[in-house]
Amino acid sequence: MTDQRPAQPGRPVVGLPVRALLALVVVAANLGGAAVVLVIASFVLPREELLDAVEIRLVNLVVLSGYLLVTIPIGIWFGRRKLTLPRRARDLDQAERRLVLRGPSRITWMIAFLWLLAAVLFCLLNLRYSGRLAFSVTATVAIGGVTTCALCYLLVERMLRRSAARVLSGRPPQRRRLVTGVMLRSVGFWALGTAVPLCGVMLAGLIALVYGDSSPTQLAVTMLVLGGTAIGTGLLTAVGAARAIADPVLTVRRALARVQDGDLDVRVPVYDNTELGQLQAGTNGMVEGLRERERIRDLFGRHVGRDVAEAAAADGDGIRLGGELRPVAVLFVDLVGSTTMAARRPPEEVVALLNRFFGVVVECVEQAGGWINKFEGDAALAVFGAPTDLDDAPGAALSAARRLGRRLAAEMPEIEAGIGVSAGDAVAGNIGDPRRYEYTVIGDPVNEAARLTELAKSVPGRVVAAARAVDAAGREARHWRAGTEVTLRGRDAPTPVHTPVEEQVLTGR
Repeated sequence: MTDQRPAQPGRPVVGLPVRALLALVVVAANLGGAAVVLVIASFVLPREELLDAVEIRLVNLVVLSGYLLVTIPIGIWFGRRKLTLPRRARDLDQAERRLVLRGPSRITWMIAFLWLLAAVLFCLLNLRYSGRLAFSVTATVAIGGVTTCALCYLLVERMLRRSAARVLSGRPPQRRRLVTGVMLRSVGFWALGTAVPLCGVMLAGLIALVYGDSSPTQLAVTMLVLGGTAIGTGLLTAVGAARAIADPVLTVRRALARVQDGDLDVRVPVYDNTELGQLQAGTNGMVEGLRERERIRDLFGRHVGRDVAEAAAADGDGIRLGGELRPVAVLFVDLVGSTTMAARRPPEEVVALLNRFFGVVVECVEQAGGWINKFEGDAALAVFGAPTDLDDAPGAALSAARRLGRRLAAEMPEIEAGIGVSAGDAVAGNIGDPRRYEYTVIGDPVNEAARLTELAKSVPGRVVAAARAVDAAGREARHWRAGTEVTLRGRDAPTPVHTPVEEQVLTGR
């Protein structure tokens, strides 16, 4: 848990539960390190040259207990100071960010200083007994100190992850210093957790060679104890360092797996101040870009139609003006009396009515496999069979026209709309300029559908289709009945027309 209140001078950057847990974990780690040092010292002390080894051990034990009683409260107090905002801080957010990100290293340096004092104290304490004893005890304390410091760093860093994620949110970490690198950090942990304990083993062997008075049994026990300690502490440090690297990578991997499944509502917590934190922040940036791309793609699809959008995306940068001749079916729908309606009703009411009207049109067209090519004021042009092929495009357009006529009569009786359908060959492609173009269809079926819409406004049912659309349709043709031939505006030859079976037969005009 972290304290979510605004940063305030003189207040710790983490909440009380986190501070208490930090103190408990750090104290336990140092007590464990002191216990290991005590056990090791019991086996590596050069007992052969000492007359009263029991007294020496008792003195060292008493001093160690007193040192811990004094330094533990001091360490807790200093640790709290290391995580408290200064009262004279000018930029509280920056100060909080710096304290949280540098908290593990600052606390570790404080612990290292206390272990250094302990090494100096025990060196002076045992120097009056023997130089060799003072060297052995000091080396043992140093080995225990560096390994304990490494473990404390890993524990503190892990416990401050939520606070780090909070201060790093919206501000990706920037690698400004070489010491923050993952590689150097890994090498450092190897040195502290493995190389330093092994140096202790080597020192024990060196002492035996220099003095030459260690018995084989004592030397063997010393090597076993130091070797076991090196393995144990090295394993703990290696596992902690590996987790410090693996955890951020695992969070990124899980996020990428969700993105691969189509879930773009993913955000990786950024709590590492190294290249791993940059990887976490980079993943968030990538997902944000994908979300923006998907949003634009969705908006683009809503504006021009999803089929057209997918075709344009597939072409990439190879967009070319012009088109291709292909068989299509066209449905045109236009409101009756829209001019009068706009003059008599408030604009907001007209817009709301048009949105309801177009909503029904879009549903009927998309259910039949077509798409809305354009909205023109109070009219709409729907295309079937372009840009993607559609089995029985004329039948789909005729089915959509019948369904649209029924729904408008049932759901919006306050309005009337003419619906015209035609089919045939038309040019489908990109029309305009490379800087601004649109995908549309141009040809006689489009013009014919528009003229049939004018005719449909004056017939029962308000739905009319060209005979060539019905003749080209499949099973849908049985739902249509032939009417008379009508000469449409702008044409010389008469056009045979059909109406839905449930409507009256079209009379001549």
